[in-house]
Amino acid sequence: MDILAAALLGFFTVGYLVLGGADLGVGMVLPHLGRDGRERRLVLAAIAPFFLGNEVWLIAAAGVFIGCFPALEGDLFSGQLVVLVPLLTGWIVRDAGLWWRGRVAHGAWQALCDGMVTVGSWVAALSWGWLLAGLLTGDPTEPADGPAAVLTAVGVALLFAVHGLAFAALRLTGPPYERARPHAGPAGPRAFALTSLAMAAPPLAAGARLPLVDTAAQGPVLGLLVSALLAVTPLLIAAQVWLWRTFGGRVTGPSYL
Repeated sequence: MDILAAALLGFFTVGYLVLGGADLGVGMVLPHLGRDGRERRLVLAAIAPFFLGNEVWLIAAAGVFIGCFPALEGDLFSGQLVVLVPLLTGWIVRDAGLWWRGRVAHGAWQALCDGMVTVGSWVAALSWGWLLAGLLTGDPTEPADGPAAVLTAVGVALLFAVHGLAFAALRLTGPPYERARPHAGPAGPRAFALTSLAMAAPPLAAGARLPLVDTAAQGPVLGLLVSALLAVTPLLIAAQVWLWRTFGGRVTGPSYL
C-alpha cells in the first residue's frame, strides 16, 4: 500500500504540474500574447474551461500527501514554509485576477487584474521551482539556497512559460496565436506533449529523492485512504477527458473571465 500511495502522489502531482502548469504558463506570457484588453480576454478564454478543474489535481495531491505521509508532511510544511507562503500567495493573486477581471468593464480595472494574473503566475511558478530545488536535495526540512537553487527556480519558471506557450498555440486564434506559434514550434500537439514530458520530470525526480515509502502511514488507515483514492481516480480522469473533448477546440471569442 505504501508504494501505491507514493505512486498516487506522483500521479496527482505530475497531473497538476502538466495541466495546471499550462494555465500558469499562459498567465505568465499574457502581456506578450495579448497586446490590448480584447486580445488578453481572448488569451484568458483559452484557460477558462480548465483552470478550476486542473486545481482539483493539486487538491488531490495535497490530500494524498497529508493523509498518507503525515510525518513527512509535517517536516515539509514547516521546513518549506518560506517557500509555500509565496506559492500560495501567487496562486491566490492569479485566481483573484482571473475572477475579478470581468466584474468591472473599465480599462484600468482590467489592466490591474491582468497584472495580477501575470505577477501571480510568475510568483507561483518561481516558488514551484524553489520548492522543487529544495526537494531535489533530499532534505525537505530546509529551503534550498545558493546559485543552484536560483538557477533551478528560474529554469522551472521558464519551463512553465514555454509550456504555456505550447498550450496557447493549441487553443488560440488570430494575432495571439501568431505570437505563440513561433515559440511553441511547428509541431503543434507534439510540442505540447514534449513540454508536458518536461514538466513531469522535475516532480518525479524530486519524489525519488524523498523517503516516501519509509514515512508512509501504517495500519488500516493507509489501506482505506489508498482504496478510496483508487476508486475516485478514474472519475477524475474521466472528467478531465470530458473537459478536453468538450472545450479543447480553438477559442474564437471571449469567455466568462
